[in-house]
Amino acid sequence: MAESDPLLSGARGGSGRDCRAGLPACRGVLVGPGAKAGWDLCFDQAVVFIEDAIQYRSINHRMDARSMWLYRWYYSDTCQWILSFIIFSILSLAFIETPSSFTSTSDVRYRMAPWNPPCGLTEGIEVCCLLVFVADLSVKSYLVGWVQFRKNLWLLGYLLVLIVSLTDWTVSLSLVCQEPLRIRRLLRPFFLLQNSSMMKKTLKCIRWSLPEMASVVLLLALHLCVFTMLGMLLFTGEKQDDGQDRERLTYFRNLPEALTSLLVLLTTANNPDVMVPAYSKNRAYAVFFIVFTLIGSLFLMNLLTAIIYNQFRGYLMKSLQASLFRKRLGTRAAYEVLSSTAEGDGQPQGVGVKPQDLLQVLQKVQMDSTYKQAIMEKVRSYGDSLLSADEFQKIFNELDKRMTKEHPPRPQYQSPFLQSAQFLFGHLYFDYLGNLIVLANLVSICAFLVIDADVVPRNRDDFVLGILNCVFVLYYLVEMLLKVFALGLSGYLSYPSNVFDGLVTVILLVLELSTLAVYRFPHPGWKPEMQGLLSLWDMLRLANMLIVFRFLRIVPSMKLMAVVASTILDLIKNMRAFGGILVVVYYVFAIIGINLFRGVIVVPPGNGSLAPDNGSLACGSYEQLEYWANNFDDFAAALVTLWNVMVVNNWQVFLDAYRRYSGPWSKIYFVLWWLVSSVIWVNLFLALILENFLHKWDRRGHLQSVSGDLETTYEMSTVELLFRDILEEPAEEELVEKLKRHPHVQLCR
Repeated sequence: MAESDPLLSGARGGSGRDCRAGLPACRGVLVGPGAKAGWDLCFDQAVVFIEDAIQYRSINHRMDARSMWLYRWYYSDTCQWILSFIIFSILSLAFIETPSSFTSTSDVRYRMAPWNPPCGLTEGIEVCCLLVFVADLSVKSYLVGWVQFRKNLWLLGYLLVLIVSLTDWTVSLSLVCQEPLRIRRLLRPFFLLQNSSMMKKTLKCIRWSLPEMASVVLLLALHLCVFTMLGMLLFTGEKQDDGQDRERLTYFRNLPEALTSLLVLLTTANNPDVMVPAYSKNRAYAVFFIVFTLIGSLFLMNLLTAIIYNQFRGYLMKSLQASLFRKRLGTRAAYEVLSSTAEGDGQPQGVGVKPQDLLQVLQKVQMDSTYKQAIMEKVRSYGDSLLSADEFQKIFNELDKRMTKEHPPRPQYQSPFLQSAQFLFGHLYFDYLGNLIVLANLVSICAFLVIDADVVPRNRDDFVLGILNCVFVLYYLVEMLLKVFALGLSGYLSYPSNVFDGLVTVILLVLELSTLAVYRFPHPGWKPEMQGLLSLWDMLRLANMLIVFRFLRIVPSMKLMAVVASTILDLIKNMRAFGGILVVVYYVFAIIGINLFRGVIVVPPGNGSLAPDNGSLACGSYEQLEYWANNFDDFAAALVTLWNVMVVNNWQVFLDAYRRYSGPWSKIYFVLWWLVSSVIWVNLFLALILENFLHKWDRRGHLQSVSGDLETTYEMSTVELLFRDILEEPAEEELVEKLKRHPHVQLCR
């Protein structure tokens, strides 16, 4: 069968032996009084299939007219924004619920009693959110059907989480909000996970990568155990010198202490502290710690990064391959329902899709207007000839490209003088001059910061700095107006760098005018008393900070720096799924930490003053370093504490403090957090950063980015480019077989 042959033989008088009985089809009525209704159903189904392809969604859902209306309403921007807001709201309740984060500081020495909401306030908001999720689950279940619902583990998990959450909410109200544990708080991140298909794919890829990660983690554990035993034997000899005894008492007192010390050394957080007591007496002891660090930190940890990069990249590629298959399946399904219309219209030869029918469908499709215009222009280029399946598919390849917007034409001036001025102020060298002026402004600010470093703000004479700020702000304003003159307002705003530049300039102008209105024009000895909300120094400081931000305008002017900056921006856009996974992990561990360690950090008597005497405290301890603000007494404090542990700088301080305040079992919590955040997630993030930069600095991509060819209309999106040589187009047989198995509509031979 040719590729353009339709798969809807039942509409053409064929036997349709492969079709599943009892399923509706849009092609059921194409002649007679119901022809228009049949065509409308075909067009609506094609619209939904194309939208599914654009969003990489499954096409296995109900396709009758009422269900398609509900389906499109559910996936509309308004409905999805509402659902996202509800998810954000229920996650944000952790900041308001008891223990509330509404205090100016989390330091246990200075923190006032927080405001805690009355019973029923947050519970009322929460139950409203849960009811929205119940409605969300009901709509999804109806659209996919009972058979698909039973096979979908995410929907079954959604149902289980809602049942547990509503049950726990009922128990909470029955106990007047005095229950010791709220299980539903741990389950809230599930609502974020199930609403993002990319986060589901990422989580699946992580789960597939865990066996390979576990092999290296077990090797790390073996490495730790071997060197722990060696350390215990080395530093607990019968005849010990002073260095051995200090090492034993400080870091190798017992097996748990020795294991903890070497685990922290694996992250280099306590290097060289752990080595100094023994090394100061005998330099030979350094060999033990150097060999341990070489094998663990420099070899095994980097090997783990390499394994994660290799395995996760492969699994992510498989996931993207599945997404590509969904996309191609959606467009092929749209072709099938539209091709039946073309044949039913009595075309004399060949089977395909009429371009005018596709244009009519595209008018209804919800997609970016730029892409829609490009696709419609390509469809019109085919004239009246029928589109084959291959041509139909290639039309939608435009969705794999990123549109490069062309800048509006510059205004036309008749006067030769104005034309010369337009050429001068629209030239690239005028931008270079502006960059030099900004650099001079920045140097002047740095000079005054150095000169007045030892002078308190109230004693500073800001006359010269005030004059310079006025001059520079005036230049920025003139520069902006001249660029608007040369490029036109629309042309000026078409450059993101100009939008940023102009916004900062307007804010600087308003701030400078406010300063002159309140404190008058600068003059020698310009040190007026504070008036209004901000002092003169505060207003100058704010203006100087904005000038520093304005210095970022040089980034687009430096080609290599622009490539790096664009890479970072693309990375941020493509890392939203990984950021969501990190939010989920932080949320769960923060809630667990609050339940385990809330209130365990207590200020010792006599250590609550603003300037405590730390001379008697152990050097490097939690108390001596005044880490009192790092605790789990509320949700916000827990997040910051987890961040500080993830960075692993001085994380041994937290291990020691919580061991002393709550017990040795607390180390399990912090080690698990280190494994999940620093070992697994950070390495995944590094692997994807590496992949992005390898692509960006590929010779072909690099040269194309630097050349800035204005004639290029499209460029491939970042995700597609990352796997452009690996992703394979789905085979025709695969698409046909999948279409034959559609549970709700006949798409078969």
